[in-house]
Amino acid sequence: MRRYFNEIFAVTSRILIELFRMRRSLIFWVIFPTLMLLLFGCIYAGGSGATNSFDFTPPGILIGAALFFSCLGGPVALLVGERERRTLRRILVSPMKPISYFIGIVAAHLVIAFGQTVIVYGIAFFFGGRFHGSLLLGLLIILLSVFSYVGAGFYFGARFARRTEDVNGPIAAFGVPLIILGGTFFSVATLPSYLCALAFLDPIFHMNEALKGVSAMGMGVRVISMHLIFLGTFTILAVFMGVRSYKSMLLQEKRG
Repeated sequence: MRRYFNEIFAVTSRILIELFRMRRSLIFWVIFPTLMLLLFGCIYAGGSGATNSFDFTPPGILIGAALFFSCLGGPVALLVGERERRTLRRILVSPMKPISYFIGIVAAHLVIAFGQTVIVYGIAFFFGGRFHGSLLLGLLIILLSVFSYVGAGFYFGARFARRTEDVNGPIAAFGVPLIILGGTFFSVATLPSYLCALAFLDPIFHMNEALKGVSAMGMGVRVISMHLIFLGTFTILAVFMGVRSYKSMLLQEKRG
């Protein structure tokens, strides 16, 4: 157990140190959700006042903008970087287990997610927004979202992204439609009926609805149980596919 902990800590530390060295990316990960929150918070304020708008806007911005690009796009870019620097071969000859590497990446992105959560809700609080439900339940939803994003990022990074130029392709092709259908920037109720049916198959929709229900309306587990079940199932599937794809990628590197 201690060996696994040391491996996870080593991976987490390396990722965070590299991130802080790439200050430009870190700055953009802060600026992007900040601008999106301020923009859509002001748009939806309308005549109802900023307080109500900044109650409902933060969950979608956090899940569909901040965590999506950092926790899904981050692992894709990371795996591509490992390939290009040929550090995957070092992992192959090391005793490190693939699951330790995966959990280390998740832990690093949990730190990033915590920082983005503080920023988004800190700004919302400044404009009068409040977190009305259970903090523990909200943290559980964010935790599941990070695991599912990182798992999906591992899958896309291992399967489709071979070079730096390939990083944005999977994210744009699969991610942007999911963000739109997930109700990140506007209510799903505005969609046509056939698109609403598709939205219920979108994991981002369930992330948004679960966190919005807890954060903005103070809902409990029983009310959002359907969203939690879907999100939990998708998280297990994403982690399984991510780890399996990563193992398959290591085997290909070993043969090559």
